[in-house]
Amino acid sequence: MKSWKLFIVLQTVDPVNDNHVKKMKVNFDEIQKAMEDVVRDTFDYFLDLETGEVMTFSEEILAEVKERLYEDDAEEIGDDIEYIEFDEEPEIPDWMEDEVELALEILFDTKERYPRIPERGSAAAYQSMVEFIETVDDPALREEFSTALNGKGAFRKFKDILLGYPKERKRWHGYNAKVMKQEILEWLGSIGIEPLP
Repeated sequence: MKSWKLFIVLQTVDPVNDNHVKKMKVNFDEIQKAMEDVVRDTFDYFLDLETGEVMTFSEEILAEVKERLYEDDAEEIGDDIEYIEFDEEPEIPDWMEDEVELALEILFDTKERYPRIPERGSAAAYQSMVEFIETVDDPALREEFSTALNGKGAFRKFKDILLGYPKERKRWHGYNAKVMKQEILEWLGSIGIEPLP
């Protein structure tokens, strides 16, 4: 009897059988660009789960909005972002108003419509380069790449070498896109999204 109960529990949490998966069109290239911006000192990225659009926001605008809000507003506002009070009346250029309003909507996203697109892990990126190097035919070039991956600045050195080899650079971009597509699919699956073809 215990094993039957365990089987039922496992079936109810099995993501493969989850009926809450949402199918939608997404732009893999845009998500890849967002994930590969690992520094995030200029922009941050969110996926709109209603439209499939990648939302790009200036860190400056996000920081400005966060700084000007009262600390306890998040609890009081709920769904109504039209009536947020600022510590001081913000001077926002007209062209920025829509972006600021959308930034507020994302910051107070109680319906989980806008998950933040995560940065690609450095371990995954490094592993992709290692696996790509194994596909390089020229032994001297393969050795040059392998040497570049040892020590500090491996990513920069790897990309610098590619600049001198246009065909390998093109091959790398194709290879990396395939690997990234799998990583993106895994992330989308983790938030309940199945991309449409």
